[in-house]
Amino acid sequence: MTAIAISGTGLYTPPNSISNDELVASFNAYVKKFNASNAAGIAAGSTQPLQESSVEFVFKASGIKSRFVVEKDNILDPDVMRPGIPERPNDQISILAEMAVTAAKEALDRAGRKPADIDCVIVACSNLQRAYPAIAVEVQNALGCQGFGFDMNVACSSATFGMQAASDMIRGGNARAALVVNPEICSGHLNFRDRDSHFIFGDVATAIVLEPMDKARGKHTWEILGTRLKTQFSNNIRNNFGFLNRAAPEGIGKPDKLFVQEGRKVFKEVVPMVAELIVSHLADEKVAPESLKRMWLHQANINMNDFIARKVLGRDPLPGESPVILDTYANTSSAGSIIAFHKYSDDLKPGDHGVICSFGAGYSAGNVIVRKAH
Repeated sequence: MTAIAISGTGLYTPPNSISNDELVASFNAYVKKFNASNAAGIAAGSTQPLQESSVEFVFKASGIKSRFVVEKDNILDPDVMRPGIPERPNDQISILAEMAVTAAKEALDRAGRKPADIDCVIVACSNLQRAYPAIAVEVQNALGCQGFGFDMNVACSSATFGMQAASDMIRGGNARAALVVNPEICSGHLNFRDRDSHFIFGDVATAIVLEPMDKARGKHTWEILGTRLKTQFSNNIRNNFGFLNRAAPEGIGKPDKLFVQEGRKVFKEVVPMVAELIVSHLADEKVAPESLKRMWLHQANINMNDFIARKVLGRDPLPGESPVILDTYANTSSAGSIIAFHKYSDDLKPGDHGVICSFGAGYSAGNVIVRKAH
């Protein structure tokens, strides 16, 4: 069987950052305004007052200190509280594709490849800008790649699912090399007026070049030893926005058309599922957990990552064994584990083992076991 390599990764970080202080100040201004406007109903008991948030609550609940976003001012405006992203004419590149192209160019450069070397482009992310034409085909066109492209959505697990799909197509002879890109504008589907989740997400784009191991020439190449995917249906993380909303106009603008979750249930159910997936996958590939030099986990919640790392390693992770980027990037959905890999993998030595793991809505989870080649 053809061995597949990760030969390059890329990262696009938006220029705007929002601190917890800024976000909480905006949220609390909204709460004060809402409670004042609904004072009579609150006094009568017909309206529930909103509760203010705090920087301490946000950090304790998530480990997040700040997040990058494509647009900041409208998010922080208590009268708006959503990003302002104007539509572009059809003859201009879409914003999701533009972010993906920027990350892709870095990944290609690190892999020592040109767009003409890529036969397959997969845009794998949680929220696609449109139904069609596929963002991947737009990215393919903007880069000048040949072959084919398509979009896929497996929520926060999209990157690892895309990596397995790309690996399978390369092994099957359907592509010489593939590019998996993960543009995420998570601020677009986040309810900034929900105290329990307004702080969770950030925006970013990542990219991964995959090709046969014997063809890879990137300076920091990793061999993929195995991939494993798992899904299990759950309503505990959901977003009901879609094209059928116009067929039921009474639901347009309701909270369920944005991100909603039952956080405690998600933690209780997803963490054991992911830990078991990693442990069983390592056993099947005959890779001992104690041989892992690094775990690049999905960056949703610091408490989830700590729990999973302890389950896999059988001890508390040492500093650097399970890198954290969510403190400055927040949850970037499919891109989180790839940001961690991109930023914290070059220092490892040939022969070192690691795990890239993403997990989220679905439920879904994808695990990739890698070994440093050169």
